[in-house]
Amino acid sequence: MDDLDPAPDYPALLRLDGRVLVVLGAGAGIGRQCAHALAQAGATVVCVDREPAAAKAVADEVGGHPVTADVTTRAEVARVFREAAAVGPVTGVVDIVGLAVLRPLMDFDDADYDHQFDVVLRHGFLTLQLGGRALADAGGGAMVFIGSVSGHTYAAKETVYGAAKAALHRMVESAGRELAPLGVRVNAVAPGFTRTPGIADAVAGAGWPETAGGNAYSFTILSLP
Repeated sequence: MDDLDPAPDYPALLRLDGRVLVVLGAGAGIGRQCAHALAQAGATVVCVDREPAAAKAVADEVGGHPVTADVTTRAEVARVFREAAAVGPVTGVVDIVGLAVLRPLMDFDDADYDHQFDVVLRHGFLTLQLGGRALADAGGGAMVFIGSVSGHTYAAKETVYGAAKAALHRMVESAGRELAPLGVRVNAVAPGFTRTPGIADAVAGAGWPETAGGNAYSFTILSLP
C-alpha cells in the first residue's frame, strides 16, 4: 500500500519560497495577517495599502515591499502590478479590499452608492483583469478574494454593501472559469464577523457581540483549471 499510495511531504507543499505574492489591503486586520502567513511560508510579499505608513509598517514586519495605491482606479492598479513585477514574477494575489459603508438604505445617496461599489466591485474587476494578466504572463498562479457573508444574508445597515459583495462573489466565480485556461485559479472566501482593529473600532462602546464568530460561517467558491 505504501508503494501505491505514498504520503507526500505536506508541509513542503505549502511552502512559497521564491514566489512573489501581492496582498491588497495589507495595512491592517485580515490583510496584515495574510501578509504574515505568506511571508512565514517563504513568499516575498508586496504589501499594498492606500495609507503609506500602513503599507510600510507591514512590509517592514514581513520583510516585504510596500506600495501605496488607490486600487479603485485603473492607473493605480496597473502601477501596483508593474511595481510588483519589478520584484519578480507575480504568482499570487490576496485581495482584502472592501470597506463597508454602514448606513440604512434610505440614508444612502448617490455618492455613497458609487463609493461602496468602487471599493468592493470596481477594484475587484480591475484586480481580476490586470492581476490576472500578470499571473498569466508569469506562467500561472492563484488569486483569492475576501468576500463577505453579507453577500449571502441580511445584516443591519449592509444592504448596499451586501449587494456589492454578492456581485463580487459572482464575478469571481465567472472569472475563475474564464482565467482557468491561462493557468490562473480564482477563489473567494466569505468570512463572517471578524475581530479586526477596524471592526473593533466600529463597535466601540457597544461591546463585542456575543455571537461574533460563533454564528458566522464562511464558504469558498472554487474555480479550478
